[in-house]
Amino acid sequence: MKKVVLLMVAVCFTVFSFAQDAAEKINQANDAMQAKEYAKALELYESAMSNLGDVQVPDAINFNIGLAAYNSDNYEKAITYFDKAITANANVDKAWEYKAGAYGKMDKYAEAIESYEKAIAAAPAEAATLSYNAGIVAYKGDMYEKAIGFFTAAVEGNYKGSTAQYYKAVAYNKLKKDDAYKAALEEGVKKFATDKKLSKALANVYVSEGNDLYKKGAEILSAANTKVNDGSMSTADEAYTAEVNKAKKRICCSARSPGKSSRFGCYQCQCQKVD
Repeated sequence: MKKVVLLMVAVCFTVFSFAQDAAEKINQANDAMQAKEYAKALELYESAMSNLGDVQVPDAINFNIGLAAYNSDNYEKAITYFDKAITANANVDKAWEYKAGAYGKMDKYAEAIESYEKAIAAAPAEAATLSYNAGIVAYKGDMYEKAIGFFTAAVEGNYKGSTAQYYKAVAYNKLKKDDAYKAALEEGVKKFATDKKLSKALANVYVSEGNDLYKKGAEILSAANTKVNDGSMSTADEAYTAEVNKAKKRICCSARSPGKSSRFGCYQCQCQKVD
């Protein structure tokens, strides 16, 4: 998440001693936040809030308390305070973002995604960054269709584009959508030519396709030879020649990757398509 500027809450109290004590604790909590002493800040904030009496403080303080709780790994409590900040219309976009992060830390992926969607709606200028983070959460939660959508938005918004494209492709692979997986990798290599993860994954796809073609060609040739051996076919027969040619075409194409990028050491297969 991006660095968040702490909302410094100025509080005016009456001369009552408990109010002065609360004011001092809030000031100390603000100082602790600046020093990144989040557990201490949370304790001070909550102690101050429990002794306010009739004294009013700005609702924006709830975001500060939520942030202190979040950075203290107290995620349930963080969500409670971020909800208060959202209700008070205080730092709403960041409250949704951190609320999403808190849910993600607790492996509550559906709730995290819902919160990220609210954060994106509240801060469209940050859509690419938020979409990438949401995509990671969706991927971890096995919500691959959602992940694909978020990673697509991240790529389009130029935020961690090559990584987002890679995970988009892998999400397709998880869904066993082989054609979409290959297409996403090819798109990625075209857009991000120097990314090694994309190029390696695409090269593996091409090698796998070549191996499949070779195996099919070998199977055709073996079947034809079996017929010759059992006397049901002669090597002089046209049917035998046709089978051998079909096998050769498959084996030929297996040796020539269908890839178009010379960076893999490959070239376009010129063999005719065979059934």
